[in-house]
Amino acid sequence: MERIATARPVIVGAGLGGLYAALALAPRPALVISPEPLGEGASSAWAQGGVAAALAPPDAPEVHAADTCRAGAGLVDPAVAAAAAAEARGHVEALVRLGAPFDRTPDGGYVLSREAAHSFARVARIGGDGAGAGIMRALVARVRETPSIQVLEGAEATGLRVSAGRVTGVEIAPARPGGPGPAAIEAPAVLLAAGGAGGLFALTTNPARIRGQAMGMAALAGAAIADAEFVQFHPTALDVGFDPAPLATEALRGEGAILVDRAGRRILEGLHPDLELAPRDVVARAVYACAQAGGRPMLDARAAVGARIERAFPAVAAACRRAGIDPVREPIPVAAAAHYHMGGIETDAAGRSSLPGLWACGEAASTGLHGANRLASNGLLEALVFGARCARDIDAALGPAGPAPEVAVPRGGALPAPDPALIARLRRAMTDGAGVVRDAPGLRRTLREIARIEAEAPACAALRPMTAAATLIAAAALLRPESRGAHFRAERPAPPPGEGRRSRLTLDRAREIREAALLETAR
Repeated sequence: MERIATARPVIVGAGLGGLYAALALAPRPALVISPEPLGEGASSAWAQGGVAAALAPPDAPEVHAADTCRAGAGLVDPAVAAAAAAEARGHVEALVRLGAPFDRTPDGGYVLSREAAHSFARVARIGGDGAGAGIMRALVARVRETPSIQVLEGAEATGLRVSAGRVTGVEIAPARPGGPGPAAIEAPAVLLAAGGAGGLFALTTNPARIRGQAMGMAALAGAAIADAEFVQFHPTALDVGFDPAPLATEALRGEGAILVDRAGRRILEGLHPDLELAPRDVVARAVYACAQAGGRPMLDARAAVGARIERAFPAVAAACRRAGIDPVREPIPVAAAAHYHMGGIETDAAGRSSLPGLWACGEAASTGLHGANRLASNGLLEALVFGARCARDIDAALGPAGPAPEVAVPRGGALPAPDPALIARLRRAMTDGAGVVRDAPGLRRTLREIARIEAEAPACAALRPMTAAATLIAAAALLRPESRGAHFRAERPAPPPGEGRRSRLTLDRAREIREAALLETAR
């Protein structure tokens, strides 16, 4: 493997957090690693809702922060929530300056949607349900015209370089035949912004290739992982056999769409006073329970939205058309799908991980903002807040920027892909044992299956970060016997009162828990 040294900080991931950080670093030269052509394949581009921000009275940052804490079920860091809510308007305005075309009212204000667990309509949107795509188009255009940013397209990170407990660079391989690599890039700083872990589950709204690799790479290098057990399941993924599953944005329920079973009975009736606008974990479990009972959950937008869906929610309408569904005349079949990982690489308020030289932002990180259950549309906000904070901290840590020529990486053959059958087994094991409803026997079965999958492909470098991430999620879930937020234990369905405690795991500890599950079977 060729070793290449650069003075550029390396950003792994080209979604919202990574590109926003690269722009914030400018004019300091930076290198962005993107496995896909820039703007393609990032989870950020699939976000339908928008950016949560207090943009119009009577809303206020303090109310936004309070809603964030309430949704997070006792695990949100109040200082992080207060700071993120206070900074939110500034980041929306920064996106406007970068070219993001947010929907506007005739008087120039923002068109705001209300989503679950928000006290007010405060989600700034683009094209109704195309915020992620609209923001990413604007950022990609600005990155392309920023000379200090080099984007290495067609390369994927496979591991971190560590020396004396410090991250010193990243190993890359071609994401497809003829792509850049393999190579070891030695760099003064590494920012992991490569997404979450939704693709580890059989039913997901995320790009399927995003399977916890960022968290897994950091854990393999020795970084601490926080709140790994908290995986948010979106209650209204289209249940039409697509992989990944298209998303029916929560804003539809904000407009009055209702969740019903095959007999037309309202699923949330009697379960929560806010009905369809209850916190996502409540709605997801209701949809899951309906499906398990054979009730065929559906989202009925006919009365509330009707023919407006084509104009107001074009992405949902297009997905319905691809599936042969007419949402104007019939309800939309839905299921609870893995959507967002609240856990990830543990960071401080500046985005620093437990390993010197390594920062993290976006869904790859666990900052304390989301707690046990992310407030809707706070995901894009967190990527913006911590993408900018990481950039400021990296810039301060590295001092004045010197010359940094572009990195020349030779091109080679593609990284051997994991056996698709093993990936399918991993995704099924996670859904069956670490999905919407969990119990101790199921989590132990999942850990045992992850160990078997890992043992069947010991030399597969592309698989190791995935099985590491899966092990961390299942082990952390086993260690938390209570139900809290998105983590629901069937043995103790009633959530405990009061505040909780965030979890913190290393991969070594998670593997010990996995080994104990294997020994239990042997006995």
